[in-house]
Amino acid sequence: MSRFFRSGDDSSTEESSSEEEELYSEEDEEEKQEESEEDESEEEDEDEEGSSSDEEGGKKSGAARFLRGDDSESEESEDDAPKTLKSAKDKQLAELESTIDTIEKKQKIGDWGSISVEFDKLNRQAAKIHERGKTPKLYIKALVELEDAMNETIAKQKVTPKKMNATSARGLNAVKQKIKKLKQDHQSQLESYREDPLDFLASEDEEEAPAPKPKKSKAEVYAEEVDDDQEGFATVGKGGKTLQFTPESIFKHLRGILESRGKKNTDRVEQIKIMEKLHEVAVTPYQQIKVLLTLVSARFDLGSGGSASMPLEHWKAAEKEISTLFQVLETNKDYVVIENAEEWDDDEKPPTLQPGEKYIKIPGSIVSYVERLDDELTRSLQTIDPHTSEYIERLTDEGSLYNVIFRGLLYYETLSKDETLQTPQDSLNRIVMRRLEHVYFKPAQVVKILEENAWKPVPSEVESTITPRGSITDATNLLNVLCNYLFTKSEGIIRARAMLCQIYFLALHDEYYKARDMMLMSHLQETINNFDVQTQILYNRTLVQVGLCAFRKGLVYEAQNTLQEICGSGRQKELLAQGVMIQRYAQVSPEQERLEKQRQLPFHMHINLELLECVYLTCSMLLEIPLLAQTGSSPDIKKRVISKTYRRMLEYHERQIFTGPPENTRDHVMQASKALAAGEWKKAIDFIHNIKIWDLMPNTEDIKTMLSKQIQEEGLRTYLFTYAPFYDTLAVSTLSSMFELEDRKVAAIVSKMISHEELAAALDQVTATVIFRKGVELSRLQSLALTLSDKAAQLIETNERTLEQRTQGTANAFDRRGGQNQRGGRGGRGGGRGGGPRTGGTGPRQAGGTQFTGGVLGGAVRG
Repeated sequence: MSRFFRSGDDSSTEESSSEEEELYSEEDEEEKQEESEEDESEEEDEDEEGSSSDEEGGKKSGAARFLRGDDSESEESEDDAPKTLKSAKDKQLAELESTIDTIEKKQKIGDWGSISVEFDKLNRQAAKIHERGKTPKLYIKALVELEDAMNETIAKQKVTPKKMNATSARGLNAVKQKIKKLKQDHQSQLESYREDPLDFLASEDEEEAPAPKPKKSKAEVYAEEVDDDQEGFATVGKGGKTLQFTPESIFKHLRGILESRGKKNTDRVEQIKIMEKLHEVAVTPYQQIKVLLTLVSARFDLGSGGSASMPLEHWKAAEKEISTLFQVLETNKDYVVIENAEEWDDDEKPPTLQPGEKYIKIPGSIVSYVERLDDELTRSLQTIDPHTSEYIERLTDEGSLYNVIFRGLLYYETLSKDETLQTPQDSLNRIVMRRLEHVYFKPAQVVKILEENAWKPVPSEVESTITPRGSITDATNLLNVLCNYLFTKSEGIIRARAMLCQIYFLALHDEYYKARDMMLMSHLQETINNFDVQTQILYNRTLVQVGLCAFRKGLVYEAQNTLQEICGSGRQKELLAQGVMIQRYAQVSPEQERLEKQRQLPFHMHINLELLECVYLTCSMLLEIPLLAQTGSSPDIKKRVISKTYRRMLEYHERQIFTGPPENTRDHVMQASKALAAGEWKKAIDFIHNIKIWDLMPNTEDIKTMLSKQIQEEGLRTYLFTYAPFYDTLAVSTLSSMFELEDRKVAAIVSKMISHEELAAALDQVTATVIFRKGVELSRLQSLALTLSDKAAQLIETNERTLEQRTQGTANAFDRRGGQNQRGGRGGRGGGRGGGPRTGGTGPRQAGGTQFTGGVLGGAVRG
């Protein structure tokens, strides 16, 4: 009977109340004790919490423990049974045995994914027992058995054709890595167990683990001396605890930073500040190198967003840290940073130089850091307005970047000298390519200054095998050395880009014939569509530069022919990556637009588009105006178009009712064309010379003198084409005085026109006159008839082509009765009047693909 229903006895009630008070006070003390235990064990895993909650799940506190439901009988029977109390140590050992048993069961079915999870749990349980000062022998036995099972599974996998599934393979690999690390911590115990397992387990005194460090209060653990220069502030970690930075704790902090890298809600700037302090306390070269590698990677993470570039101060800090890294590596030649090195897992002790080895290898990629630093500078220049002083200031950082690239190249050359390091050739090619891409578009004087500044901070004992100190006297020699190295050591895209860079540099420095021959011998124009977009952009830039070089040399035809592909498309900005063109009715996705913006070149690498258009239109004018005069005076000559873009502009200009004075480059060229066609060559020269864009070209006066000569010569040719039908003879001296050319030059131009059958004339050298031959002069009616026949032939050919497309080339497409008893064609119907035979629709096709068989028009078309 419950004590709540006893008779009203004062003593009994007092006793019961006192018992209740004791009960509640005990429960309060238990709750406080539990809370203090929870505070001390914050890192307790969920599995142990679940197991403890299962054991105590039946117990209830407070008044709830006196309420009974339907299962009161079972609870009474359980209360009557004798209870065994276990100590905390026994409970932990029981949990350890249970986990080991689970691992053994999973081993039988080969479930390595579950084994990996249980093994983590086992390690946590063993760590808790280890805190009491002893390592459980069951744990050592489980480690040995698990390692044997793992080795057996790996051996089976090598000979078994059936592969393990991905989950088990990942679990097996994870267990392998964990065992490799744990073996270092328990090496002596594992060896003693393998020597005699029974003796090891039967020994009464378990092997003593290193005595645990005495626990300190939280204030002592996280206390840190605050320096005077910090003005009373200290770095604070989680929970408002100050962090402690010592040489011994460097790797522990680095491990935590690396594990949190890439996770959400990670304060990257705070991590960088922590690593800066770690770099200050780093003592050994290994510590300095590891901190610098991690610190530079963390800085690059700040600019890993879609469009945001790396902050300026972090970029400059990363550049200094990479330079510091090179200094540390040059000073301590025993340490090398290479891509194929293995990661050192032990955070307690640094790696040491093993017997038989010359270097301590640290995993890392210097060339990736250099490339990323270069890319971040480019992204920064893309986002800055080029017409501000900020852009000029930012551009000054290119000199320090070039120094970093140069130091990186020297470092990789040093590594490649030792064949045991197996330095990949691709890394050396990539960094040489970066160096080349920073000099190919610059004038020779700028390249020379860059090279001199790059050699200044390099120690005198460091030498380059590719570009030895003092051997590179000028920029052309430097480009030849770098490009020849890449021609022999690389292939694919890097070799193609190196060739384009050298062609661009030659064209920029007026070596037209070398640049042209290299472009033709490379055959890149045949395969450029197979390369990536960046290489295609470089190809377009090189093509344009070759065209501009030809123009500076006075080779008008070659310049126009080279620039035609780029300038004739009307998409110069897009093809040269100097701007994004929004085309009408074109649907561009945000992703495509973002990629297009990322490809844009910085402003200092641009080719002036207005100058490019001016050169193209001027060359087109010098070729098109004589051609128009020739076809206008000789109707029987087949019409051909050199530049459709120029023709379109010229027609638009001629349709204008009123043309004012020229305002831009295009207006100047159009009005100069009009004057040249009318024979006013002096006026045309004035219009061309008044274009201000010529001032951007080197040797402006030489360019204008060359243009004057070209306009005089083309004016002479235009005059001869236009007025040849009206002359019988014409003195060379007259032409010389009209166009202010030498007699020999006039005679040479006339002789060239006669030899190319452009002019029906003969040159009498005795009398120095041009004698024109009169051909059959067509009347106005005959000229119109010929024009009509040409247009009719074009119409018929278009009609035939359309019919073939509609019928897909099927013969007798409109024959409903198998081709018999058909009516004749339209030409057949006209045959009665023109005397031609009446032919059926299925008869043989006539010459020229036409069906006209009668009439004057049909005869003209056939002729």
